Amino acid sequence: MDDLKILAEMRANAPLPDADRLRRLRRRATRRGRRFAIMPSLLVAGVAAVMIVVVAVSVLQRPPEVRPLPNVGAILLNSETVLERAAKTVEERATAPEPRPDQWQYTKILNVQPADGRTQTLESWLRYDGKQSAGRDPEGNFRAQDNPPDPGDDDLSPQQYREKLLKLPTDPDKLLAHVAGDRHWIDYPKEEGVSKKVEDPDSRAYRILSLYLTQEAVMPPKLEAAIFRALAKIPRVKIEQNVRDATGRAGLGLFRSTIGEEDSRRYLILDPRTYQVMADQSVWLRDEMINGEVAYRKGAVFADVWLAAGIVDKPGEVP
Repeated sequence: MDDLKILAEMRANAPLPDADRLRRLRRRATRRGRRFAIMPSLLVAGVAAVMIVVVAVSVLQRPPEVRPLPNVGAILLNSETVLERAAKTVEERATAPEPRPDQWQYTKILNVQPADGRTQTLESWLRYDGKQSAGRDPEGNFRAQDNPPDPGDDDLSPQQYREKLLKLPTDPDKLLAHVAGDRHWIDYPKEEGVSKKVEDPDSRAYRILSLYLTQEAVMPPKLEAAIFRALAKIPRVKIEQNVRDATGRAGLGLFRSTIGEEDSRRYLILDPRTYQVMADQSVWLRDEMINGEVAYRKGAVFADVWLAAGIVDKPGEVP
């Protein structure tokens, strides 16, 4: 069964659509002459967020593993209190130095597939200006390649994200209004044969603010604080205590609940001390049936867990 196809079809009900990340993953992975794969990457030390990048990867196949089940009797925290604490913590950080356009963002993540628990360890290098990506193919050959621009795409390079972030308001109410109406995230990506999904303003604001927390550009501390404060103003945004990522680390599970019964829940798992994003993880709360068959069992996990990252001077280097 095609995990990515099924997940893409489920995006309308996912709590964090993330710019139709899974649909774009399938499209880019099969597009000739473009990038090899797509994944979120971990923030640089001192940088508050990461973005989704498209790169070649090295893959380490592991046997299927039993993923952690949702917490029984999960404890919900006061989201306004937690997010205000996060805002106060991050706004005290010093702004990290801006990388040069010709430097490279190194990323290492653990990816978990929901159908069988298959895991892959993925490494990638992306130029800060987004013009090139690099990595090892499944045969272990290291390659670097150009990333031609795509006018219909909604991806931004780390450098372009930085430019966009610097223009955002740091007042939480103004930030919410801006992201809810940002035409970039409404109009793009432009994909032939793919119908546009209509989002309500609160859903769009949550998606975009969550995306900003999982991108690579240097995040201004005051803006990151505003993001957490803006998230606290969005209805049905919740914080769950001691949510474990696919490696077993416990964190704060940020999610937006759906109206009615939930089939799955998508978390951004935050480090409880630094409030940096540790993982983007979906957990199935009950068996998922597709075409009369059980596609995903209760407790199945789809995850990207960020293991390492940093800025290096050339592809192939590790910080």
